[in-house]
Amino acid sequence: MGSADGDDGDDTDGIDKESVRERVWDDLEESGEARFPFPPHGRIPNFAGASEAADRLAEQPEWTEATTIKANPDAPQLPVRRRALREGKTVYMAVPRLADERCFLKLDPDELEDYDAATTVSGSSEHGEQVGPEAVDRVDLIVSGSVAVTADGGRIGKGEGYSDLEFAVLRELGLVDDATSVATTVHERQLIEESVAVEEHDVVMDLVVTPERVMRPEGSAQPTGIDWDLLTDERLAEIPVLERLRNS
Repeated sequence: MGSADGDDGDDTDGIDKESVRERVWDDLEESGEARFPFPPHGRIPNFAGASEAADRLAEQPEWTEATTIKANPDAPQLPVRRRALREGKTVYMAVPRLADERCFLKLDPDELEDYDAATTVSGSSEHGEQVGPEAVDRVDLIVSGSVAVTADGGRIGKGEGYSDLEFAVLRELGLVDDATSVATTVHERQLIEESVAVEEHDVVMDLVVTPERVMRPEGSAQPTGIDWDLLTDERLAEIPVLERLRNS
């Protein structure tokens, strides 16, 4: 879930995650493998071959067996979201920073007319249905965006900690469990040799998909819920669903 101030727990394991991020962002830009939006820095970077990675993910049993997917809203996973709707899968996305009581956007393929518009960052809030946690279906597969991924499934995100927190909220609500797979689609250049220490609140990747290959790291156990000790009063005040869960 990230550290108390939401920085992905940087440097607790000796690895300087911010330097890894900068290195990956620079490499994608300098190699010409980054794609719009530019620059890749400060975001989940879009990359050449994102559509091919989505196609490869869609060939996997974790995908074909899923009817409900929770996905991140970033550009490199746009082909994943569109493919999910076209295959009749319901897609959930978190509202930015979980800042609303109704903290998820539901994209129901049966209710949408324009899948392309509905799956963009701006279009999802316009076309999707904003729902509270009680209206979310059980999630079969989570697709996360990454800045970098290790061979054993350790993920480095943007550094804000929201991806892990979204998982923890869903787990607390019983909407994901040990059977829920977590996947990411990345460029080969986003795979790093360094190891990242996995804390109890960190979500690990069960499936790492590039345009060229699929990896299934052995991985560690996923978080079992929210680690309240890691959350600052400020973070609790910013996210209504946390206040609700803590008082339930």
